[in-house]
Amino acid sequence: MDVRTLGDLLDVVGEPSLRLRTAPAGLTAPVTEALLHDAHAPLPRTPGALLLAVGVPPRTAGPLVRAAAEAGMTGVVVRGEDGPVAEAEAAGVALLCVDEDAAWHQVHLLLASALAARPAAGGGGDTRGELFALADAVAAAVGGATAIEDPGQRILAYSTVPGQATDEDRRQGILGLKVPEIPDNAEQYRTVLSAPGPVRLPALTGALPRLAVAVRAGGETLGSLWVVDDGRLAPDAEEALARGASTAALLLLRARAARELARHQDGALLRRVLDGTADPAAAAHRLGLQAVRVAAFVLDSDSTLSAPSGASSPSVPSAPYAPSGPSAPDDEQITLRLLDLVRLQCEARYGRHACVLVDGVVYALLPASGERGGERHVRLAEDIVRRAGRALRVPVRAGLGEVVPSLAEAAASRQDADLVLRVLGPEQPVASARQVRARITLLRLAEVMRGRRELAAGAWEEVVAYDVGHGTEYAATLLAWLEAGCDVGGAAQRLAVHPNTCRYRLRQVRRQLGVDLDDADERLALWVQLRVLNS
Repeated sequence: MDVRTLGDLLDVVGEPSLRLRTAPAGLTAPVTEALLHDAHAPLPRTPGALLLAVGVPPRTAGPLVRAAAEAGMTGVVVRGEDGPVAEAEAAGVALLCVDEDAAWHQVHLLLASALAARPAAGGGGDTRGELFALADAVAAAVGGATAIEDPGQRILAYSTVPGQATDEDRRQGILGLKVPEIPDNAEQYRTVLSAPGPVRLPALTGALPRLAVAVRAGGETLGSLWVVDDGRLAPDAEEALARGASTAALLLLRARAARELARHQDGALLRRVLDGTADPAAAAHRLGLQAVRVAAFVLDSDSTLSAPSGASSPSVPSAPYAPSGPSAPDDEQITLRLLDLVRLQCEARYGRHACVLVDGVVYALLPASGERGGERHVRLAEDIVRRAGRALRVPVRAGLGEVVPSLAEAAASRQDADLVLRVLGPEQPVASARQVRARITLLRLAEVMRGRRELAAGAWEEVVAYDVGHGTEYAATLLAWLEAGCDVGGAAQRLAVHPNTCRYRLRQVRRQLGVDLDDADERLALWVQLRVLNS
Protein backbone atom coordinates (compact mmCIF):
# COMPACT_ATOMS: atom_id res chain seq x y z
CA MET A 1 0.00 0.00 0.00
CA ASP A 2 1.29 3.45 -0.89
CA VAL A 3 2.30 5.61 2.06
CA ARG A 4 0.74 9.06 2.08
CA THR A 5 2.93 11.96 3.10
CA LEU A 6 2.13 15.25 4.75
CA GLY A 7 2.79 16.93 1.40
CA ASP A 8 0.32 14.60 -0.35
CA LEU A 9 -2.35 15.43 2.22
CA LEU A 10 -1.84 19.16 1.88
CA ASP A 11 -1.97 18.90 -1.90
CA VAL A 12 -5.26 17.00 -1.78
CA VAL A 13 -7.00 18.96 0.98
CA GLY A 14 -5.04 22.22 1.03
CA GLU A 15 -6.06 25.71 2.00
CA PRO A 16 -8.41 27.01 3.23
CA SER A 17 -9.63 23.73 4.74
CA LEU A 18 -6.25 22.77 6.22
CA ARG A 19 -3.30 25.08 6.86
CA LEU A 20 0.27 24.17 7.77
CA ARG A 21 1.91 26.13 10.60
CA THR A 22 5.16 24.18 10.88
CA ALA A 23 6.65 20.88 9.72
CA PRO A 24 10.01 20.24 11.43
CA ALA A 25 10.34 16.80 9.81
CA GLY A 26 9.46 18.10 6.34
CA LEU A 27 6.58 17.41 4.00
CA THR A 28 7.78 13.85 3.29
CA ALA A 29 6.79 12.73 6.80
CA PRO A 30 4.32 9.81 6.50
CA VAL A 31 0.67 10.22 7.48
CA THR A 32 -1.13 6.95 8.20
CA GLU A 33 -4.47 8.02 9.68
CA ALA A 34 -6.44 10.81 11.34
CA LEU A 35 -7.35 10.34 15.03
CA LEU A 36 -9.86 12.23 17.17
CA HIS A 37 -8.33 13.07 20.56
CA ASP A 38 -10.22 11.63 23.51
CA ALA A 39 -9.34 13.42 26.75
CA HIS A 40 -10.71 10.50 28.80
CA ALA A 41 -8.57 7.80 27.17
CA PRO A 42 -4.81 7.30 27.05
CA LEU A 43 -3.12 8.51 23.88
CA PRO A 44 -2.44 5.44 21.70
CA ARG A 45 0.98 4.90 20.18
CA THR A 46 0.17 5.39 16.49
CA PRO A 47 3.22 6.19 14.35
CA GLY A 48 2.41 8.51 11.48
CA ALA A 49 -1.01 9.58 12.76
CA LEU A 50 -2.47 13.09 12.67
CA LEU A 51 -4.10 13.89 16.01
CA LEU A 52 -7.14 16.18 15.93
CA ALA A 53 -7.02 18.20 19.17
CA VAL A 54 -10.71 17.87 20.04
CA GLY A 55 -11.61 19.87 23.14
CA VAL A 56 -8.13 21.37 23.51
CA PRO A 57 -7.78 25.15 22.95
CA PRO A 58 -4.84 25.86 20.63
CA ARG A 59 -3.02 28.05 23.17
CA THR A 60 -2.96 25.20 25.67
CA ALA A 61 -2.14 22.42 23.21
CA GLY A 62 1.58 22.31 24.04
CA PRO A 63 1.36 19.23 26.33
CA LEU A 64 -0.76 17.41 23.74
CA VAL A 65 1.84 18.19 21.06
CA ARG A 66 4.61 16.75 23.22
CA ALA A 67 2.52 13.67 23.99
CA ALA A 68 1.83 13.18 20.29
CA ALA A 69 5.55 13.29 19.60
CA GLU A 70 6.20 10.64 22.27
CA ALA A 71 3.49 8.47 20.66
CA GLY A 72 5.31 8.67 17.31
CA MET A 73 2.64 10.76 15.61
CA THR A 74 3.40 12.94 12.62
CA GLY A 75 1.37 15.97 13.62
CA VAL A 76 -1.41 17.68 15.53
CA VAL A 77 -4.35 19.62 14.11
CA VAL A 78 -5.73 22.47 16.22
CA ARG A 79 -8.75 24.70 15.69
CA GLY A 80 -7.57 28.29 15.26
CA GLU A 81 -4.34 30.04 14.27
CA ASP A 82 -2.71 30.58 17.68
CA GLY A 83 -1.36 27.07 18.20
CA PRO A 84 1.93 26.15 19.94
CA VAL A 85 4.31 26.51 17.00
CA ALA A 86 7.47 26.68 19.12
CA GLU A 87 6.51 23.55 21.09
CA ALA A 88 5.75 21.68 17.87
CA GLU A 89 9.11 22.60 16.38
CA ALA A 90 10.93 21.60 19.56
CA ALA A 91 9.10 18.27 19.62
CA GLY A 92 9.65 17.63 15.90
CA VAL A 93 5.91 17.37 15.24
CA ALA A 94 3.97 19.08 12.44
CA LEU A 95 1.34 21.58 13.52
CA LEU A 96 -1.69 22.23 11.33
CA CYS A 97 -4.82 24.25 11.89
CA VAL A 98 -8.41 24.52 10.68
CA ASP A 99 -10.96 27.30 11.07
CA GLU A 100 -12.21 28.03 14.58
CA ASP A 101 -15.79 27.19 13.59
CA ALA A 102 -14.93 23.94 11.80
CA ALA A 103 -16.79 20.87 13.06
CA TRP A 104 -14.33 18.20 14.19
CA HIS A 105 -16.35 15.35 12.72
CA GLN A 106 -16.33 17.05 9.32
CA VAL A 107 -12.58 17.69 9.55
CA HIS A 108 -12.05 14.03 10.45
CA LEU A 109 -14.23 12.93 7.50
CA LEU A 110 -12.29 15.18 5.12
CA LEU A 111 -8.86 13.95 6.27
CA ALA A 112 -9.90 10.31 6.42
CA SER A 113 -11.27 10.52 2.87
CA ALA A 114 -8.08 12.12 1.59
CA LEU A 115 -5.93 9.49 3.28
CA ALA A 116 -8.11 6.66 1.96
CA ALA A 117 -7.86 7.93 -1.61
CA ARG A 118 -5.76 5.89 -3.98
CA PRO A 119 -4.75 7.24 -7.35
CA ALA A 120 -5.87 5.07 -10.23
CA ALA A 121 -5.68 5.13 -13.99
CA GLY A 122 -9.11 6.68 -14.21
CA GLY A 123 -8.41 9.07 -11.37
CA GLY A 124 -11.29 7.85 -9.22
CA GLY A 125 -10.48 4.31 -8.13
CA ASP A 126 -13.57 2.11 -7.65
CA THR A 127 -15.78 4.95 -6.38
CA ARG A 128 -18.05 4.80 -9.43
CA GLY A 129 -19.06 1.25 -8.59
CA GLU A 130 -19.55 2.22 -4.95
CA LEU A 131 -21.82 5.10 -5.98
CA PHE A 132 -24.03 2.77 -8.02
CA ALA A 133 -24.18 0.37 -5.06
CA LEU A 134 -25.11 3.29 -2.79
CA ALA A 135 -27.86 4.39 -5.20
CA ASP A 136 -29.34 0.88 -5.05
CA ALA A 137 -29.06 0.82 -1.25
CA VAL A 138 -30.76 4.21 -0.88
CA ALA A 139 -33.47 3.23 -3.34
CA ALA A 140 -34.19 0.07 -1.35
CA ALA A 141 -34.25 1.93 1.98
CA VAL A 142 -36.26 4.94 0.81
CA GLY A 143 -38.58 3.07 -1.53
CA GLY A 144 -38.03 5.03 -4.74
CA ALA A 145 -35.72 5.15 -7.76
CA THR A 146 -32.64 7.14 -6.82
CA ALA A 147 -30.04 9.18 -8.71
CA ILE A 148 -26.79 10.73 -7.45
CA GLU A 149 -25.73 13.96 -9.16
CA ASP A 150 -22.75 16.31 -9.05
CA PRO A 151 -23.11 20.10 -8.65
CA GLY A 152 -23.26 20.46 -12.44
CA GLN A 153 -26.40 18.26 -12.58
CA ARG A 154 -24.48 15.41 -14.21
CA ILE A 155 -25.75 11.98 -13.14
CA LEU A 156 -22.94 10.06 -11.44
CA ALA A 157 -24.95 6.94 -10.54
CA TYR A 158 -28.53 5.66 -10.53
CA SER A 159 -30.43 2.80 -8.93
CA THR A 160 -31.62 -0.31 -10.75
CA VAL A 161 -34.00 -1.78 -8.15
CA PRO A 162 -36.77 -3.65 -10.04
CA GLY A 163 -40.40 -2.54 -9.76
CA GLN A 164 -39.80 1.08 -8.69
CA ALA A 165 -41.71 3.84 -10.44
CA THR A 166 -39.94 6.07 -12.93
CA ASP A 167 -40.82 8.81 -15.41
CA GLU A 168 -39.58 10.30 -18.67
CA ASP A 169 -37.35 12.89 -16.97
CA ARG A 170 -35.45 10.13 -15.18
CA ARG A 171 -35.15 8.06 -18.36
CA GLN A 172 -33.81 11.02 -20.36
CA GLY A 173 -31.39 11.90 -17.59
CA ILE A 174 -29.97 8.38 -17.44
CA LEU A 175 -29.64 8.17 -21.22
CA GLY A 176 -27.65 11.41 -21.39
CA LEU A 177 -26.12 11.16 -17.89
CA LYS A 178 -27.30 14.75 -17.51
CA VAL A 179 -30.44 16.20 -15.98
CA PRO A 180 -32.66 17.44 -18.87
CA GLU A 181 -33.47 21.13 -18.96
CA ILE A 182 -37.02 21.52 -17.66
CA PRO A 183 -38.97 24.70 -16.79
CA ASP A 184 -38.81 25.40 -13.02
CA ASN A 185 -35.94 22.90 -12.64
CA ALA A 186 -33.51 25.63 -11.59
CA GLU A 187 -35.84 26.79 -8.83
CA GLN A 188 -36.09 23.25 -7.44
CA TYR A 189 -32.29 22.94 -7.38
CA ARG A 190 -32.00 26.24 -5.51
CA THR A 191 -34.51 24.93 -2.97
CA VAL A 192 -32.63 21.67 -2.45
CA LEU A 193 -29.17 23.23 -2.21
CA SER A 194 -30.31 25.88 0.28
CA ALA A 195 -32.19 23.46 2.56
CA PRO A 196 -30.45 21.97 5.62
CA GLY A 197 -31.93 18.51 4.95
CA PRO A 198 -34.20 16.51 2.65
CA VAL A 199 -37.05 18.38 0.95
CA ARG A 200 -40.14 17.16 -0.89
CA LEU A 201 -40.69 18.77 -4.26
CA PRO A 202 -43.92 18.99 -6.27
CA ALA A 203 -44.22 17.31 -9.64
CA LEU A 204 -43.07 19.24 -12.69
CA THR A 205 -44.94 18.97 -15.97
CA GLY A 206 -45.17 15.34 -17.05
CA ALA A 207 -43.08 14.07 -14.13
CA LEU A 208 -43.55 12.59 -10.66
CA PRO A 209 -42.74 14.43 -7.43
CA ARG A 210 -39.27 14.14 -5.95
CA LEU A 211 -37.60 13.79 -2.54
CA ALA A 212 -34.14 15.34 -2.66
CA VAL A 213 -31.22 16.31 -0.45
CA ALA A 214 -27.95 18.16 -0.93
CA VAL A 215 -24.68 16.27 -0.36
CA ARG A 216 -22.27 18.38 1.70
CA ALA A 217 -18.95 18.09 3.50
CA GLY A 218 -17.33 20.84 5.51
CA GLY A 219 -19.84 23.38 4.24
CA GLU A 220 -19.06 22.55 0.60
CA THR A 221 -21.77 21.23 -1.72
CA LEU A 222 -20.55 18.09 -3.47
CA GLY A 223 -23.77 17.10 -5.23
CA SER A 224 -27.31 15.91 -4.51
CA LEU A 225 -29.51 12.80 -4.21
CA TRP A 226 -32.90 12.62 -5.94
CA VAL A 227 -35.63 10.05 -5.34
CA VAL A 228 -38.75 9.56 -7.48
CA ASP A 229 -41.76 9.89 -5.15
CA ASP A 230 -44.75 7.91 -6.40
CA GLY A 231 -46.56 8.20 -3.06
CA ARG A 232 -45.26 4.89 -1.73
CA LEU A 233 -41.98 5.94 -0.09
CA ALA A 234 -40.96 4.42 3.25
CA PRO A 235 -42.20 6.16 6.43
CA ASP A 236 -38.60 7.05 7.35
CA ALA A 237 -37.65 8.02 3.81
CA GLU A 238 -36.24 11.42 4.78
CA GLU A 239 -34.01 9.96 7.51
CA ALA A 240 -32.81 7.20 5.19
CA LEU A 241 -32.04 9.73 2.46
CA ALA A 242 -30.08 11.90 4.90
CA ARG A 243 -27.98 8.87 5.88
CA GLY A 244 -27.41 8.14 2.22
CA ALA A 245 -26.21 11.70 1.68
CA SER A 246 -23.60 11.29 4.44
CA THR A 247 -22.24 8.18 2.76
CA ALA A 248 -22.33 9.86 -0.65
CA ALA A 249 -20.28 12.75 0.78
CA LEU A 250 -17.60 10.31 1.88
CA LEU A 251 -17.50 8.61 -1.53
CA LEU A 252 -17.46 11.89 -3.48
CA LEU A 253 -14.69 13.26 -1.27
CA ARG A 254 -12.72 10.07 -1.78
CA ALA A 255 -13.17 10.27 -5.55
CA ARG A 256 -12.07 13.90 -5.62
CA ALA A 257 -9.14 13.19 -3.33
CA ALA A 258 -8.06 10.31 -5.57
CA ARG A 259 -8.22 12.53 -8.65
CA GLU A 260 -6.26 15.32 -6.97
CA LEU A 261 -3.69 12.92 -5.60
CA ALA A 262 -3.25 11.30 -9.02
CA ARG A 263 -2.81 14.73 -10.59
CA HIS A 264 -0.29 15.74 -7.95
CA GLN A 265 1.73 12.57 -8.38
CA ASP A 266 1.58 12.80 -12.18
CA GLY A 267 2.64 16.45 -11.97
CA ALA A 268 5.60 15.66 -9.72
CA LEU A 269 6.62 12.85 -12.07
CA LEU A 270 6.23 15.08 -15.12
CA ARG A 271 8.56 17.66 -13.58
CA ARG A 272 11.22 14.97 -13.30
CA VAL A 273 10.51 13.77 -16.84
CA LEU A 274 10.91 17.30 -18.18
CA ASP A 275 14.21 17.92 -16.43
CA GLY A 276 15.54 14.47 -17.34
CA THR A 277 15.82 13.04 -13.81
CA ALA A 278 12.95 10.51 -13.92
CA ASP A 279 13.44 6.81 -14.50
CA PRO A 280 12.09 6.42 -18.08
CA ALA A 281 10.70 2.90 -17.63
CA ALA A 282 8.90 3.76 -14.39
CA ALA A 283 7.57 7.01 -15.85
CA ALA A 284 6.31 5.24 -18.98
CA HIS A 285 4.53 2.66 -16.83
CA ARG A 286 2.97 5.29 -14.58
CA LEU A 287 1.89 7.68 -17.34
CA GLY A 288 1.12 5.04 -19.95
CA LEU A 289 3.11 6.91 -22.61
CA GLN A 290 5.95 6.06 -25.00
CA ALA A 291 6.43 8.37 -27.99
CA VAL A 292 5.53 11.90 -26.89
CA ARG A 293 5.71 15.55 -27.76
CA VAL A 294 5.98 18.34 -25.17
CA ALA A 295 3.68 21.32 -25.63
CA ALA A 296 4.34 24.55 -23.74
CA PHE A 297 1.75 27.28 -23.14
CA VAL A 298 2.47 30.74 -21.71
CA LEU A 299 0.57 33.95 -21.09
CA ASP A 300 1.54 36.83 -23.32
CA SER A 301 0.32 40.27 -22.32
CA ASP A 302 3.02 41.99 -24.41
CA SER A 303 2.26 41.31 -28.06
CA THR A 304 5.06 43.53 -29.37
CA LEU A 305 7.96 41.87 -31.16
CA SER A 306 10.28 44.26 -32.96
CA ALA A 307 12.36 43.43 -36.01
CA PRO A 308 15.84 44.80 -36.72
CA SER A 309 15.99 47.75 -39.01
CA GLY A 310 15.85 46.65 -42.62
CA ALA A 311 15.19 43.01 -41.81
CA SER A 312 12.50 41.28 -43.80
CA SER A 313 11.71 38.57 -41.26
CA PRO A 314 11.00 38.50 -37.51
CA SER A 315 13.93 39.25 -35.24
CA VAL A 316 15.62 36.69 -33.06
CA PRO A 317 15.07 37.40 -29.35
CA SER A 318 18.30 37.50 -27.40
CA ALA A 319 16.78 36.66 -24.02
CA PRO A 320 14.36 33.98 -22.79
CA TYR A 321 10.74 34.65 -23.59
CA ALA A 322 9.20 36.56 -20.67
CA PRO A 323 5.72 38.02 -21.16
CA SER A 324 4.76 41.11 -19.22
CA GLY A 325 1.38 42.52 -18.34
CA PRO A 326 -0.75 41.79 -15.26
CA SER A 327 0.62 42.20 -11.78
CA ALA A 328 2.24 39.15 -10.23
CA PRO A 329 -0.79 37.95 -8.18
CA ASP A 330 -3.14 38.40 -11.16
CA ASP A 331 -0.65 36.73 -13.46
CA GLU A 332 -0.36 33.77 -11.10
CA GLN A 333 -4.12 33.31 -10.89
CA ILE A 334 -4.56 33.55 -14.65
CA THR A 335 -1.74 31.05 -15.19
CA LEU A 336 -3.46 28.59 -12.84
CA ARG A 337 -6.63 29.01 -14.88
CA LEU A 338 -4.57 28.36 -18.01
CA LEU A 339 -3.29 25.14 -16.40
CA ASP A 340 -6.88 24.01 -15.76
CA LEU A 341 -7.91 24.86 -19.31
CA VAL A 342 -4.97 23.01 -20.89
CA ARG A 343 -5.58 19.98 -18.67
CA LEU A 344 -9.30 19.94 -19.49
CA GLN A 345 -8.76 20.13 -23.26
CA CYS A 346 -6.00 17.52 -23.25
CA GLU A 347 -8.01 15.12 -21.09
CA ALA A 348 -11.02 15.55 -23.37
CA ARG A 349 -8.91 14.26 -26.28
CA TYR A 350 -6.51 11.82 -24.65
CA GLY A 351 -8.18 10.77 -21.40
CA ARG A 352 -5.97 10.82 -18.32
CA HIS A 353 -3.23 13.31 -19.02
CA ALA A 354 -0.07 14.78 -17.56
CA CYS A 355 0.07 18.57 -17.26
CA VAL A 356 2.21 20.67 -14.94
CA LEU A 357 3.01 24.32 -14.25
CA VAL A 358 6.75 25.15 -14.08
CA ASP A 359 8.04 28.72 -13.73
CA GLY A 360 4.97 30.28 -15.32
CA VAL A 361 4.85 27.85 -18.25
CA VAL A 362 2.18 25.14 -18.59
CA TYR A 363 3.65 21.94 -20.03
CA ALA A 364 1.63 19.03 -21.41
CA LEU A 365 2.80 15.62 -22.57
CA LEU A 366 0.99 14.78 -25.80
CA PRO A 367 0.86 11.12 -26.89
CA ALA A 368 2.55 10.90 -30.29
CA SER A 369 2.20 7.27 -31.36
CA GLY A 370 1.28 7.28 -35.03
CA GLU A 371 1.57 11.08 -35.22
CA ARG A 372 2.67 12.28 -38.66
CA GLY A 373 3.92 15.81 -39.13
CA GLY A 374 2.31 17.01 -35.92
CA GLU A 375 -0.79 18.51 -37.55
CA ARG A 376 -3.12 17.04 -34.92
CA HIS A 377 -1.04 18.44 -32.08
CA VAL A 378 -0.76 21.84 -33.74
CA ARG A 379 -4.54 21.97 -34.19
CA LEU A 380 -5.01 21.10 -30.52
CA ALA A 381 -2.60 23.85 -29.45
CA GLU A 382 -4.32 26.36 -31.74
CA ASP A 383 -7.70 25.41 -30.26
CA ILE A 384 -6.40 25.81 -26.71
CA VAL A 385 -4.86 29.19 -27.52
CA ARG A 386 -8.16 30.41 -29.01
CA ARG A 387 -10.18 29.16 -26.06
CA ALA A 388 -7.70 30.59 -23.54
CA GLY A 389 -7.69 33.97 -25.24
CA ARG A 390 -11.48 34.17 -24.97
CA ALA A 391 -11.73 32.78 -21.44
CA LEU A 392 -8.73 34.53 -19.85
CA ARG A 393 -8.80 37.73 -21.93
CA VAL A 394 -5.02 37.52 -22.20
CA PRO A 395 -3.14 36.37 -25.33
CA VAL A 396 -1.55 32.94 -25.03
CA ARG A 397 1.27 31.42 -27.08
CA ALA A 398 2.07 27.76 -27.55
CA GLY A 399 5.23 26.00 -28.65
CA LEU A 400 5.52 22.31 -29.51
CA GLY A 401 8.77 20.39 -29.33
CA GLU A 402 9.81 17.61 -31.65
CA VAL A 403 8.24 14.16 -31.31
CA VAL A 404 10.58 11.86 -29.36
CA PRO A 405 10.34 8.06 -29.28
CA SER A 406 10.35 7.67 -25.50
CA LEU A 407 10.06 9.56 -22.22
CA ALA A 408 13.84 9.28 -21.87
CA GLU A 409 14.08 12.06 -24.49
CA ALA A 410 11.16 14.18 -23.28
CA ALA A 411 13.57 16.73 -21.78
CA ALA A 412 14.88 17.41 -25.31
CA SER A 413 11.33 17.95 -26.60
CA ARG A 414 10.74 20.33 -23.69
CA GLN A 415 13.87 22.31 -24.66
CA ASP A 416 12.53 22.55 -28.23
CA ALA A 417 9.16 23.81 -26.94
CA ASP A 418 10.88 26.46 -24.81
CA LEU A 419 12.88 27.65 -27.81
CA VAL A 420 9.72 27.86 -29.93
CA LEU A 421 8.14 30.15 -27.33
CA ARG A 422 11.15 32.44 -27.58
CA VAL A 423 10.88 32.94 -31.33
CA LEU A 424 7.10 33.24 -31.64
CA GLY A 425 5.62 36.61 -32.52
CA PRO A 426 2.08 38.03 -32.43
CA GLU A 427 1.67 37.08 -36.09
CA GLN A 428 2.24 33.42 -35.22
CA PRO A 429 1.12 32.52 -31.67
CA VAL A 430 1.36 28.74 -32.21
CA ALA A 431 4.08 26.71 -33.91
CA SER A 432 5.97 23.44 -33.75
CA ALA A 433 9.74 23.27 -33.65
CA ARG A 434 9.76 22.01 -37.22
CA GLN A 435 7.78 25.02 -38.43
CA VAL A 436 10.21 27.57 -36.94
CA ARG A 437 13.45 25.55 -37.07
CA ALA A 438 15.25 28.28 -39.04
CA ARG A 439 14.47 30.91 -36.41
CA ILE A 440 15.50 28.53 -33.63
CA THR A 441 18.79 27.91 -35.41
CA LEU A 442 19.47 31.63 -35.65
CA LEU A 443 18.54 32.09 -32.01
CA ARG A 444 20.98 29.43 -30.87
CA LEU A 445 23.64 30.70 -33.25
CA ALA A 446 23.28 34.19 -31.80
CA GLU A 447 23.77 32.82 -28.29
CA VAL A 448 26.94 31.01 -29.32
CA MET A 449 28.35 33.99 -31.20
CA ARG A 450 27.63 36.46 -28.42
CA GLY A 451 29.50 34.23 -26.02
CA ARG A 452 32.63 34.06 -28.18
CA ARG A 453 34.64 37.25 -28.79
CA GLU A 454 36.29 35.94 -31.96
CA LEU A 455 32.89 35.14 -33.49
CA ALA A 456 31.25 38.44 -32.53
CA ALA A 457 34.12 40.72 -33.62
CA GLY A 458 34.21 42.10 -37.15
CA ALA A 459 33.56 44.97 -39.52
CA TRP A 460 29.84 44.88 -38.74
CA GLU A 461 30.55 46.52 -35.36
CA GLU A 462 32.16 49.53 -37.06
CA VAL A 463 29.25 49.82 -39.48
CA VAL A 464 26.67 49.76 -36.66
CA ALA A 465 28.69 52.22 -34.55
CA TYR A 466 28.95 54.60 -37.53
CA ASP A 467 25.15 54.46 -37.98
CA VAL A 468 24.64 55.31 -34.32
CA GLY A 469 27.06 58.22 -34.43
CA HIS A 470 26.01 59.71 -37.76
CA GLY A 471 22.37 58.75 -38.19
CA THR A 472 23.09 56.71 -41.33
CA GLU A 473 21.50 53.42 -42.41
CA TYR A 474 24.53 51.56 -43.69
CA ALA A 475 23.92 48.37 -41.69
CA ALA A 476 20.34 47.99 -42.97
CA THR A 477 21.51 48.70 -46.52
CA LEU A 478 24.32 46.15 -46.29
CA LEU A 479 21.95 43.46 -44.97
CA ALA A 480 19.35 44.17 -47.65
CA TRP A 481 22.02 44.06 -50.37
CA LEU A 482 23.50 40.81 -49.11
CA GLU A 483 20.06 39.16 -48.76
CA ALA A 484 19.20 40.31 -52.30
CA GLY A 485 22.18 38.36 -53.65
CA CYS A 486 24.32 41.52 -53.93
CA ASP A 487 21.79 43.02 -56.33
CA VAL A 488 21.42 46.78 -55.90
CA GLY A 489 17.96 46.87 -57.46
CA GLY A 490 16.69 44.14 -55.17
CA ALA A 491 18.17 45.86 -52.11
CA ALA A 492 16.59 49.19 -53.11
CA GLN A 493 13.22 47.49 -53.45
CA ARG A 494 13.54 45.94 -50.00
CA LEU A 495 14.46 49.31 -48.48
CA ALA A 496 11.95 51.30 -50.57
CA VAL A 497 14.66 53.72 -51.76
CA HIS A 498 16.13 54.65 -55.17
CA PRO A 499 18.90 52.32 -56.44
CA ASN A 500 21.31 55.29 -56.58
CA THR A 501 20.78 55.78 -52.82
CA CYS A 502 21.75 52.17 -52.31
CA ARG A 503 24.86 52.53 -54.50
CA TYR A 504 25.93 55.66 -52.62
CA ARG A 505 25.63 53.96 -49.22
CA LEU A 506 27.63 50.94 -50.37
CA ARG A 507 30.39 53.21 -51.73
CA GLN A 508 30.55 54.99 -48.40
CA VAL A 509 30.88 51.67 -46.58
CA ARG A 510 33.86 50.85 -48.79
CA ARG A 511 35.53 54.29 -48.63
CA GLN A 512 34.84 55.51 -45.09
CA LEU A 513 34.89 52.20 -43.23
CA GLY A 514 37.25 50.22 -45.40
CA VAL A 515 34.96 47.19 -45.75
CA ASP A 516 36.02 44.93 -48.63
CA LEU A 517 32.71 44.02 -50.22
CA ASP A 518 34.48 42.22 -53.09
CA ASP A 519 35.75 39.53 -50.71
CA ALA A 520 33.26 36.62 -50.64
CA ASP A 521 34.33 35.55 -47.13
CA GLU A 522 33.94 39.11 -45.85
CA ARG A 523 30.44 39.28 -47.33
CA LEU A 524 29.45 35.97 -45.74
CA ALA A 525 30.76 36.99 -42.30
CA LEU A 526 29.03 40.36 -42.58
CA TRP A 527 25.70 38.75 -43.45
CA VAL A 528 25.85 36.26 -40.57
CA GLN A 529 26.85 38.87 -38.01
CA LEU A 530 24.38 41.52 -39.15
CA ARG A 531 21.56 39.00 -39.46
CA VAL A 532 22.20 37.29 -36.15
CA LEU A 533 23.85 39.80 -33.84
CA ASN A 534 22.40 43.16 -34.92
CA SER A 535 18.90 42.65 -33.47
